[in-house]
Amino acid sequence: MTTAEPSGDGIVRTSNGEQAALYVRRLIFDGDLRPGERVPQDDIAKALGISRIPLREALIALEREGWVTLEMHRGAFVNAVDERAVRDHYKLFSLVYAFTVKEALDRSGSELVERLAEIEQELRAIDDRATSGPVLLRFHATVVDGARSNRIKVVLRAMSTIVPDDFFGVVPNAIGIEYSTIPAMVRALERGDGDAAAAEYTKFFEQLSDEVVRVMRERGLFDLAHSEQAG
Repeated sequence: MTTAEPSGDGIVRTSNGEQAALYVRRLIFDGDLRPGERVPQDDIAKALGISRIPLREALIALEREGWVTLEMHRGAFVNAVDERAVRDHYKLFSLVYAFTVKEALDRSGSELVERLAEIEQELRAIDDRATSGPVLLRFHATVVDGARSNRIKVVLRAMSTIVPDDFFGVVPNAIGIEYSTIPAMVRALERGDGDAAAAEYTKFFEQLSDEVVRVMRERGLFDLAHSEQAG
């Protein structure tokens, strides 16, 4: 799948393939497409006003991410979602970010700590935490940039998302987890303790995993997976 490119007006736009992938993820996450069901490619292409080519591109990417399985001459079929897969997903993120924050401290030092402390203060000044999503994401992006590693960025880009689109809208309790984690992480980095900062990332993703599992269980997504397997 192609990545988003900045347009002439400076706005980052997504490709048709990326839009199609997001659309299918939403259908699965919302329970509109059940495990084992065939992805209705013609209907999706018509709904999005795109050809089958970018949709095929999207399905190939979704198969790599584990959302669907492509079968020769039969189409794409939705994979079951289970709690173990969700927890594995966030465990992998915790490993990558724990490594990243230590490398960022080692390679960017006080420059990194200063930037993150500024973002922390910016978060404290936000009256409505529900609007803080972009700033929260910028905090983690700053950690990644501080590691000065294209390889880390490639790995993170290759990792799929479990919750499509508006993460903080779908998992609002994640904001509170962020607000409790970021100050502790900044304090650890100010002390020069990369191991403690890494431990904060590990705890953060464990809590995030619990919250996403809770949301998906409430939506009945695991029940859909179990019923499909039982059938």
